[in-house]
Amino acid sequence: MQAKLSGFISAIQQATTLDGLQSVIIGLRDHLGIEHVIYHSVNSTGQQYAVLTYSPEWVDRYLAEDYARIDPVLQGCFRRFHPVNWKTLDWSGRAQRMFLGEALDAGVGNQGYSVPIRGPNGQFAMFTVSHRARDATWEKFTGEHVADLILFAHFVNQRALEIEGGHDLNVMRSLSPREIDVLTMLAMGLNRAQAADSLAISEHTFRTYVESARFKLGANNTTQAVARAVAEGLVLI
Repeated sequence: MQAKLSGFISAIQQATTLDGLQSVIIGLRDHLGIEHVIYHSVNSTGQQYAVLTYSPEWVDRYLAEDYARIDPVLQGCFRRFHPVNWKTLDWSGRAQRMFLGEALDAGVGNQGYSVPIRGPNGQFAMFTVSHRARDATWEKFTGEHVADLILFAHFVNQRALEIEGGHDLNVMRSLSPREIDVLTMLAMGLNRAQAADSLAISEHTFRTYVESARFKLGANNTTQAVARAVAEGLVLI
């Protein structure tokens, strides 16, 4: 299972176009056995791009009705830094209930989990998975895959930015890909054991990467290293 997931990360890194990234997203959806996988980004200049498995009809409807202004998922993620389970959001308003009904009719799914991503220069993105499932089933799925979903969100966003021309990438990056990985895991709230397990490395190796990144960033401790990496756009959360 872990080898298969690592294969998807490699495929993400090898994609050279958004169409190529779209193919990886479809494969990831099928592997996870869920309805949809979605990545949507708005960069610092307001340009939007996405790779997703929603139907074109639902995407057109969402854009035509400007549902972004009432969508609890988008609004909730914009105010948060950590992953969001859709069931924890406020769907009580009339407009939100009607929107939810349309989304369900369009096959979006009654369950969803979104990872907010904030890059340098004001970039904002979301990585989302959704499905039709009972609450207990979805809770089990997200509990088992949260670390992987955070990793996918990071790699898809990084690759999409590179494909789109790197307008939001920091040209001063000096950290290695693995150093970025370990700081990303820590920035998303995982402890060292969880992060090391997710990256399939030992805790000793994990600590080595952390210390190397800390030295490069001139940080006095791990917390400061994570904060500097996020502030400089080296780590996207």
